Amino acid sequence: MPQSAALSRAILWMVGALFSFISMAIAGRELAGELSVTQLLVIRSAIGVLIIASLIRRQPLRWQLLKTPTPGLHLIRNTAHFIGQYGWFVAIASIPLAEVFALEFTTPIWCLLLAPLLVGEKITRVRAIAVLLGFIGILIILRPGIAIIHPAALGVLGAAVCFSIAYLMTKKITGQATAHGSQSPLTLLFYMCLVQMLLSSVPALLDWTPVEPQHLPWLLLVSLTALSAHYCITRALKLADAAVVVPIDFLRLPLIALLGYLVYDESLDFWVLIGAGVMLSGNYLNLWSEQKRLKQLQQETRVS
Repeated sequence: MPQSAALSRAILWMVGALFSFISMAIAGRELAGELSVTQLLVIRSAIGVLIIASLIRRQPLRWQLLKTPTPGLHLIRNTAHFIGQYGWFVAIASIPLAEVFALEFTTPIWCLLLAPLLVGEKITRVRAIAVLLGFIGILIILRPGIAIIHPAALGVLGAAVCFSIAYLMTKKITGQATAHGSQSPLTLLFYMCLVQMLLSSVPALLDWTPVEPQHLPWLLLVSLTALSAHYCITRALKLADAAVVVPIDFLRLPLIALLGYLVYDESLDFWVLIGAGVMLSGNYLNLWSEQKRLKQLQQETRVS
């Protein structure tokens, strides 16, 4: 495929990811106060299990795809992701949507900090600078001592930490899967939905609200976009470099800020945009450094 055509398709996939993330946030906001977060998560996860199970049935290997040599890592990954999702949906109902998305962009920063502990990666000078820029961005957004910090904002930061653990566990699972045979993305998604359904089932049943017909479209939207967002990003990354994909992903911040202003009458906080821009610069610097390092390794391999 020509490079220009691949780039165009990657952009289209990222448009799908942007639409998915924004739609999931809007649906979560619409359901806030109607259903508890745990009820939302258990219903979303149950729908996800059904969708993925139907997809697995269409695969040549079918239920053999559910075999995994790393059940413990799946449990850690999906427990962390469940906690992160809980904090994210609580924040969606409590603080401006733009602030939620901006603070969620700290996830790559936490990945850099936790990678030495969880997957044995080193913190290079460039990564340290990226981490520093990330924390500067957080301070600009939260402005401690100047503005009142909403507890939900701290919840989003906690969610970002949990998301980073989930991402690193995904890397560890796929790395070990290479040694024992690859695991399909459907395997990862199935266990994600299954574990989160089990974790949220008991608290959801203790605080269950009857689901009304007006809830169903939003619940279906949350369930579908949770899967489509990650699928679109995966497809985009196969067609273009992360240095191209990540800046496009950043567009969901100004888009959600505009939607929050138009739909929910949320004020446009330029400190949020500035702080997020600082964090994005750190993330982009790290991506640029990694791509440069990989190119050097490829050149050295060709020479040798």
